[in-house]
Parts: sequence; structure tokens; C-alpha cells
Amino acid sequence: MFAIIKTGGNNARVAEGDVLRVETLDKAPKQAVTFDQVLLIDTDGDLKIGKPTLSGATVEAEVITHDRAKKVIIFKKKKTTTYQRTQGHRQNYTEVRIKSIKA
Repeated sequence: MFAIIKTGGNNARVAEGDVLRVETLDKAPKQAVTFDQVLLIDTDGDLKIGKPTLSGATVEAEVITHDRAKKVIIFKKKKTTTYQRTQGHRQNYTEVRIKSIKA
């Protein structure tokens, strides 16, 4: 059984027990989170597709941690004008564990 959920502008394929990184949520660790924007649910070949979401379907998860991703370096350069800029960025995220999928 798996589901496709929408969270933070991204879609993710999840199953029970999966650990997922999503955009930062305002929840404390070990607190429950409910994702109600479920786009698709597959239960052993029985496929339910939402238009655009399934009404009444939810995915319940538990917050594990809040952390920051690895640093990404942004480097811009123009050869002839001696222009170059270096910038770093670390994205915040929340790690969640999927507990149950309810159709």
C-alpha cells in the first residue's frame, strides 16, 4: 500500500514506515502530523486517483527531527569582466516517519 502526497510544493510517494524529508513544519519532535492533500492511493492494485485530491484520505506521520541539509555552493562567473560571486545555502527540513495511510 502506498500513497502520493503533496507537501511543501513537492509530491512524494510514501508507504507505511518510510522516513521522508519535507519542508520545515511547525511541530515538535515526536508530535503527530497529518497530511490531507493525498493525490493517489494504491491498495494492492486498487488504484484511487484524486481530482486533484482524494476527499477523506489522510496520511499520518510522526516528526523525528528538524535539521539542515548539506551546503550547496552557488558560484557565478563572467570571464571578460572579472565578475565572480560565491554564495552558500543550507535548506532547513523536517524528517518524518509515516505511521498510517487512511483512505
